[in-house]
Amino acid sequence: MPNYHNDPNIMVGDLAKFKLATCTTNFTDGLTDEKDTLKERQENTEDISKLQDRLYAEGRQGLLLIFQAMDAAGKDSTIEHVMSGINPQGCKVVSFKQPSKSELAHDFLWRCSKEIPERGYIGIFNRSHYEEVLVCKVHPEYVLGQNINDLDSTTKMNQTFWDNRYESIVDFEKHLSRNGYTILKFFLNIGKDEQRNRFLSRIDDQEKNWKFNTGDLAERELWDEYQSAYEEMIKATHTEESPWFIIPADHKWFMRYAVSEIIKDTLKTMDPSFPTLNSKDTDKLVQAKVALNKE
Repeated sequence: MPNYHNDPNIMVGDLAKFKLATCTTNFTDGLTDEKDTLKERQENTEDISKLQDRLYAEGRQGLLLIFQAMDAAGKDSTIEHVMSGINPQGCKVVSFKQPSKSELAHDFLWRCSKEIPERGYIGIFNRSHYEEVLVCKVHPEYVLGQNINDLDSTTKMNQTFWDNRYESIVDFEKHLSRNGYTILKFFLNIGKDEQRNRFLSRIDDQEKNWKFNTGDLAERELWDEYQSAYEEMIKATHTEESPWFIIPADHKWFMRYAVSEIIKDTLKTMDPSFPTLNSKDTDKLVQAKVALNKE
């Protein structure tokens, strides 16, 4: 079985040499049979479900999955397909949209930090605190709406400002790690041509029209700026505690399979276990069984 934790096509590797432009968006690891891969992904989901039962029962560790991507890369569908069949009792999915007035009035990590689930859960962030160094970096005027002290001009958002945000994010994730959470961050890396094809599909298919937003075209015009923001963000926030995985996203079937492999392997490494009863509690079970059999 593949180990995508160490695959140079998916892992960041040497940060000093990392270039997002060299990451292949149509990589499939030599896999060509979508049906066979679908079967393996479904088996991974079954394994994830069993491991999640143990994680929930144990209640001592948490797993946080963060998904970031350009528009139409497939965040929603990846979460849907990979996590289908997972017990919702131990899973929390949050999709972050445009921040509310209340969220803007707090520090930029607040709206995400308050959504971290308790240990024992799998938390899933569809977009996240990383929007604060992605869309806000491409559109620095959005930061002005946060009314931060004397930050009243985009000209004051120099490299030090963004470096401080990266540092805050890394510290936040290290804090979670020290408190029992494992963090996996997925950048679903779609190519520009494939994004165009998916936009056209949304326009041509009436049932997909609702997914298309004309504002997406304006953001597409800023493709290079977003790619630069993603590259800088990944290099600044990729750590051993919370690594980034660059998932080739041109082929949805492979993207979902690779994500399922990484989640499954990570849960196996976390090795959650069902609680072990002490002798006193075991005796109570025996007594309960006797009582039930007498009914």
